Amino acid sequence: MRPSLAVFAFLAASAVAPRAAAADASYPTRPVRLIVTFAPGGATDTVSRSIAAKLAEAWKTPVVVDNRAGGGGIIGTEIAAKAAPDGHTLLVGTSAGLIANPLLRAKLPYDTFRDFAPISFLFESTQLLVVHPSIPATSVTELVSYLKSYPGKLSYASAGIGAPNHLGMELFKSMTGTSLVHVPYKGSGLSVTDLLTGQIQVMFNPAAPMLPHVKTGRLRALAVGNEKRSRVLPDLPTVSEAGVPGFSNAAWSALYAPSRTPVSIINALNAQVLRSLGDEAFAQQLVSNGAEPRTSTPRELTAFMRHESERLRKVIVTANIRAE
Repeated sequence: MRPSLAVFAFLAASAVAPRAAAADASYPTRPVRLIVTFAPGGATDTVSRSIAAKLAEAWKTPVVVDNRAGGGGIIGTEIAAKAAPDGHTLLVGTSAGLIANPLLRAKLPYDTFRDFAPISFLFESTQLLVVHPSIPATSVTELVSYLKSYPGKLSYASAGIGAPNHLGMELFKSMTGTSLVHVPYKGSGLSVTDLLTGQIQVMFNPAAPMLPHVKTGRLRALAVGNEKRSRVLPDLPTVSEAGVPGFSNAAWSALYAPSRTPVSIINALNAQVLRSLGDEAFAQQLVSNGAEPRTSTPRELTAFMRHESERLRKVIVTANIRAE
């Protein structure tokens, strides 16, 4: 069960006063490195670069995006975990790298809850449930009915084992009693190509690369996988609204520093993220790129991560998912 609003309210209240009192006015003292665990040009990289530019503008100090792709996020995450705990190396951590990887792999060169100091949420990627137009379904309920008529005959794509769109579809399957064949790819580029040609029929994927194809009719969007509707597609229902009550599987990103980073720096970082993402014009810029801005206190983020770990553990056990 998701932590109650009362718990979040308590955590938020307990964190506000220390942050205001202990923010480090001298931070940063030199350029900040922002590690992104994806290659340049993808949705997470694009939004992270926008946030980096916004922070650099506020600090009047360069914020350099360092792309460290590979290993399902392990490479970049390890580099961040072993960086000096002075706030000048930060990580755009993801649900895959920090939550799914530890559940899928027995040995990792980092421990999510030991090696990182949470700072704040940054954004959620709007996840679209899309189908190839050859599938005669214009709604989630019609898709579920069709899948039940042809169990195991259709395929769905993911960006890899343990990726948010992999776990999201497995959750969808378990909640609807349907069966599809999983085809994992190394990243989402080729998977979208195969979806467009009909070799793959169904997919959850971030909205940004899908919207042009949805607009031209080459793909059909049925619903949003997030808990709330997207501001980019306000008329498109969530999967939960469209016939699978309680479904939610967002791909989220948050900001982290290495553990042992001084609390004053964590508070300064949190305060600046809240100011930057609270700028409505900037928030709309992120939304236009398929990202829903989201902020939190460090304690709220920690509580959410523990809840998310338990939620994904159930999905992984139910679907018997194992890392490659």
